[in-house]
Parts: sequence; C-alpha cells; structure tokens
Amino acid sequence: MNKNTINKNNFIRKIIKNDLNKKKYSKIKTRFAPEPNGYLHLGHVKSLYINYNIAKDFNGTCNVRFDDSNPSKIKKKYIKSIKKDIKWLGFKINNIYYTSNYFLKIYNYAIELIKKKLAYVDELNSKEIKKYRGTLKTIGKDSPYRNRSINDNLKLFKEMKEGKFKEGQMCLRAKINMLSPIILMRDPILYRIKYKEHIKTANEWCIYPMYDFSHCISDALEKITHSICTLEFIDNKNLYNWILKNITIENRPKQYEFSRLNIEYNIMSKRYINKLIKKKIITKWNDPRILTITGLRKRGYTPDSIIDFCSRIGVTKQNNIIEMSLLENCIRNDLNKNSPRTMAIINPIKIILENIPNKYEEQLIINNHPINKNMGKRKIYFNKEIYIDKYDFKDKNNNKYNHPVVGNKIRLKNAYNIIIKFIIKNKKGEIKKIICTCKHKKNQDYKYIKIIHWVSVLHSIPAKFYLYEKLFNKINPLKKNKLTNNVNKKSLIIKNGFVEESLKTAKIGNKYQFEREGYYCLDKIENKSNNLIFNLITNLNNRYKRI
Repeated sequence: MNKNTINKNNFIRKIIKNDLNKKKYSKIKTRFAPEPNGYLHLGHVKSLYINYNIAKDFNGTCNVRFDDSNPSKIKKKYIKSIKKDIKWLGFKINNIYYTSNYFLKIYNYAIELIKKKLAYVDELNSKEIKKYRGTLKTIGKDSPYRNRSINDNLKLFKEMKEGKFKEGQMCLRAKINMLSPIILMRDPILYRIKYKEHIKTANEWCIYPMYDFSHCISDALEKITHSICTLEFIDNKNLYNWILKNITIENRPKQYEFSRLNIEYNIMSKRYINKLIKKKIITKWNDPRILTITGLRKRGYTPDSIIDFCSRIGVTKQNNIIEMSLLENCIRNDLNKNSPRTMAIINPIKIILENIPNKYEEQLIINNHPINKNMGKRKIYFNKEIYIDKYDFKDKNNNKYNHPVVGNKIRLKNAYNIIIKFIIKNKKGEIKKIICTCKHKKNQDYKYIKIIHWVSVLHSIPAKFYLYEKLFNKINPLKKNKLTNNVNKKSLIIKNGFVEESLKTAKIGNKYQFEREGYYCLDKIENKSNNLIFNLITNLNNRYKRI
C-alpha cells in the first residue's frame, strides 16, 4: 500500500475518534460492500480506500462483503474481477463475506417484522405500488392489502418462499408510514420473488431481500461499527435505522455519508457504462477511456498512482467535480520516477542526411533515466536515414510552436546537430522526406533552434499508438443532454509509427516515457505483423497535443 493515509482531519475520523474516547466501541469495524454486477471503478476505490484506511488508522478491521442479494444481476466473473482489483491495488483484506451468507437469518428477521405487525404481503404490482406511493408533492395511500392479519401474512410469505406465486405477483413490504415526506419510508419493499439461480445458493431460494433490508442486517451481524457510504444513501439511513430498531439484533451500526466521486468528462455509474458498451461506444469494461480499474490498468495506471489520487481528494460532505488533471498528475509523478526513457515517432517523416555515407553506422550509449542510474543504459544507432515527427517540421514558418523550417539548425536528442536543406514532396504536395546535412554534436558553439527526438530507420520497430482523449465533450456528461450526445468522437485515434529497436524485448505492461511525447504502456503485440501496440497513459506537462 502507498504510504499516504487518509486526511487526519476529515469529519468521519473525528466522529470515530470521539466514539472511541467515549468508549462506545472497543474496536472499529468498517466494510466495503460492492455489488458484483459490474467491474470496480474509481468511485468504488475511493470508498474502499476510506473504509480500509480508517480501520487501519484505528487498529480496526475492514471487511469486504459482496452484496449478492439480486441474482438477476450478479455474476461470478464480476466477483473474480473485484477480488483481483482489490489485490492489485494493494489492499490486504482478510475477511470476505457475502450477503447470501445471511439469507436464512434475514428471512427470519422478516418473519419477526410480520409478527410485530410491521410487515405485510402485498399483491399490488410494481406500477400500482409506484402509483400508491405518491410523489414529493402528493402523499401516498395505503395498499388494500396493508391490514392483512399476522397469520395471513405469515402463510403468504411462507408460500412465497415455497415458490407458489409468480414473479411480481407478491412482495413483502415494511409497514411504516405512507404519509412520510421521505418517499423511501412509504412502505418500502423488503422481499421480492425471483426465479433465478443464485451463484452461491443455487435454487435454495426463490425470494430475495432488497438491498436496504439485507445491508443493514449484514452490517449488524458482522458487528460493523461505522457504516460509511456515499451521499446518495442519505435518505436510506432512515430505513437503515428503522429496520435495526425494530428487529431483535444486538449490534446497531451507525451510517455516515461522504461525497460521491465525480471526475470531469467522465461517468462512474455501472448502469451507464453498460449502456456505452451495448451501444458500442466503448469496447468492454476494460476500455482505457473509462475509469474502471481494469480500464485504468490496461491504459497503464499504477496502483500507487490510484492510491495517491484517493489520498489527495480527501473526504467531504460536499459533492463536487474533481479535475481530471489531478488524476493525471498522480500517474505522472509515479512514472516520472519509475519509467525508463526512450524515443518513439508517432507521426513519422523521413530525414536523409546527405553528407553521411550510406553504410555509416554509429552506436550511441545513453542513460535510460536522467536521474536514476540504476535503470542502466541502452544502445541506439545513428545512420544516414532517420525518422522524426512531422509535427517537428513545417515547410512554412510558424512562430507559434517554433517549428524548424528550411535553413534552420536543430539538434537530434542524444546525437548530432543538423541543418535542414530542402524538402521533397509527392504529387499531392505532401512532404515525403527532408534532406539535411549533419554537424558534429561536440561543437558547443553551434546554435540550434530546437532539440527533437528521432529513431534510426534501420534500427526501428513498427508500432501502433492508441492515443486517448476524454470520452465526453461536457464536464458533466449526464447533465441536461443525453449521455450519447456528449460523446467525443475523437476520444481514440490510432497512429502508425516507430520505436527504438531497444524495445524489441519489451513485455506487455511495461511503461515508458516516450521523450517529448508522453507516458505509454505496451498493451499487446500483434500476432501477424509483430507490431507493438502502445496505449497513451498521459501526455507530458505543458505538451501540446499532436493527434
């Protein structure tokens, strides 16, 4: 785990410290309770980070509990992926539970509520329940089945469990207050019928508890002291407390809410990510343009950079939108220290050095990192023909970016100085190659306009570069317009270029700083062409984009 720990002055920590001082608890217990209906995203990691580090700071424990109460959505592959992500991020979780571990106990608590006249079996369908519940402006009205006898409710609930009714034909509802200003408290559903095989309990059950009913009971059974969640569950706290107050259970955890993570130009909702996949706007859950952990890992983000980001954003009650640059700075800080330097040409144009012999070849030994000498050295080769990036040359003067033009003197990084003589174009007027002359690199009095990167034509490897930009054009993609209307059509651009021959031994997952371009991760190697495929992790600071 990264050495960074959660902000010592956040409001949740103060609450816990006060509880311990008053000896309300002997040991702090928190939990991270993901629903395995999708992959972890950065918002989940914020929650895990808070729960894990608060427990760690106070010598407590943090459980992971998979909320598998809805068999229609959960999948084994999601559980496997979440476990993998948690381990990859460096969180050492000893206790892993499932809501399904408590299905029988939760069922018995439902029976207890029925016996206390605090729950009833309802025959209204979902549309009718919604209509009866009312709105923020109109009060709810009682279901015609609200006042069944205890015996009738017990009998019907047992028959629901035995599979004697169709899905949607019956449900169990809490009997609270249909006049409550909080809609959630207007007789919420506690159990529903679902004929779907469960990944843990198979076909043992055909009725399943709703999240609000199972979650608080699971917290209490695990002796969680502080149930920490995001602000969208603030109204659910009323139901959380009502359930625990009205069942015979020893522990009564308290719920505390913090702001949900929102990052500009991004979404962090499994429902909307699924929509993007179905509409083929993104490929899968590991698409590098979204902020799932699998996507960030594929793009080249490191565990340390993600943990560093979580430590910087802090814990507040105020919803806000975090700038994407904060996340990018975290990965830059990590990769700047830990990634070797190399050169890559993303938009190649050929340079011919007219005063260099055809068979001339010089081997240059250069450092892999400007500071960290432990990264060693590598060999690059200098020949008559080299590639440079076409954006480093303009045949017409452009002072805005200080591009070299014909007659200018430039320096090749780690090599020689050259003078641009003339250009050769094709019939379309496109630059085909540039003719230059070479001057010795040791001439200190030689004045040049710019230092540029390059690779030898003879000693280069073909490569593809996946250049990622923000997925959406709007800071808040979900505001006003439809999500799909805000998609950036240039969020992915693929370029064909070259990298140094030294990368022929590169392994998938290796990360590099391509000098003057940015940080890249080797994603895969094409079977047929043997091309290396690199994903752009992030641009360098103050580097104008050239895609």
